Amino acid sequence: METKRTNKEELVKGIKTMGISLVLMFIGPSLMYIAQSNTEKPLYIPILILAFILCTLAIYFAFKGLKIIMDSMFK
Repeated sequence: METKRTNKEELVKGIKTMGISLVLMFIGPSLMYIAQSNTEKPLYIPILILAFILCTLAIYFAFKGLKIIMDSMFK
């Protein structure tokens, strides 16, 4: 009889991925706020694009981290 156990290495990898997502979830909106409050500055567009990319990466890493964590528990 095979016992199902959580793969600890995969779980740690998933938690690290979620940590990256958490950091990006704070940096992305902060940069977006900075860009929106300085619309007359010359770096408005590049900062806004960077903020949008970081917010998108935060969502990507969140889903990737959740998938890794779920796979470590239920595979």
